[in-house]
Amino acid sequence: MTAEPWPTEIRLLDNGHKLCISFDDGASFTTSAELLRVRSPSAEVQGHSPADQKTVGGKRNVAIIAVAPVGNYAIRLDFDDLHKTGIYTWRYLRELGETAEASFAAYLQELAVKGLDRDRPGEA
Repeated sequence: MTAEPWPTEIRLLDNGHKLCISFDDGASFTTSAELLRVRSPSAEVQGHSPADQKTVGGKRNVAIIAVAPVGNYAIRLDFDDLHKTGIYTWRYLRELGETAEASFAAYLQELAVKGLDRDRPGEA
């Protein structure tokens, strides 16, 4: 069994508007705080089933204000909109980094379908 890639560096960039994470296999991803916030793994955003998942608008300018370790498997990101309940595992951060473009496009489509946008707060 091959070990999963392990993070070697986690750094906030652009005044907390981006998170850069590098792994021991050489992969590195820079992900926007907006995408990390709207795809938070928290129950508040994800719900307890796919039907409960929320689409959160108005997060274009959200920033990460703190990064806290959670055991040796994850981090908690604190955002300037006071959201801080998501536990981002190494695996989830890697998946989000690898799929960022498609995930962001899907988010924009969800906003459009639900009549929300990136600048006005709202949830559907």
